[in-house]
Amino acid sequence: MITTSTVLSTSLLIFVLRVINIALDTLRVMFVVQRKRVLSAFVGFIQAIMWIVVMKAVLDNLENFFSIVAYAGGYSAGILVGMALEERLAIGFSHVRIVTSQENPQISTTLRKAGYGVTDYIGQGKDGRVLEVNVIAKRRDLPNIEEIVSKIDPDCFVTSEAITPLRRGYWRVQ
Repeated sequence: MITTSTVLSTSLLIFVLRVINIALDTLRVMFVVQRKRVLSAFVGFIQAIMWIVVMKAVLDNLENFFSIVAYAGGYSAGILVGMALEERLAIGFSHVRIVTSQENPQISTTLRKAGYGVTDYIGQGKDGRVLEVNVIAKRRDLPNIEEIVSKIDPDCFVTSEAITPLRRGYWRVQ
């Protein structure tokens, strides 16, 4: 006979393992994008084992509605945990583009003094001349760059996109 504690402990195990499995899935995808082949393959191996264990627990307990809810809930929670973990780890690099109508090079100068490699261009925007400032930085440095830039020109336009550096260039040493 199945006891209430067995139902709850099985459901909790399913939930926790599913959260971990989906959080690892987020990291595995991040490692694939960053071309970390061995690490992504290892994480995938661990995920496969976890999935088998979880599916066996769910299929062995199909009469237990809580195990099905735990599986689905663990999946959803795992997405949130994985996103938070990925954001916290901030692995990789970004190309930051700053467009400002201020023609003085204060943003570029301040970012260089902070240790970032900066390339800037004078361009033509909708309303006249603009300065476009480009920075390649570690993703974990984005909040610092945003803080520096917003203090100088709170109205500037800032974008960031993930990149995979191929070779050379200036990299900030921490």
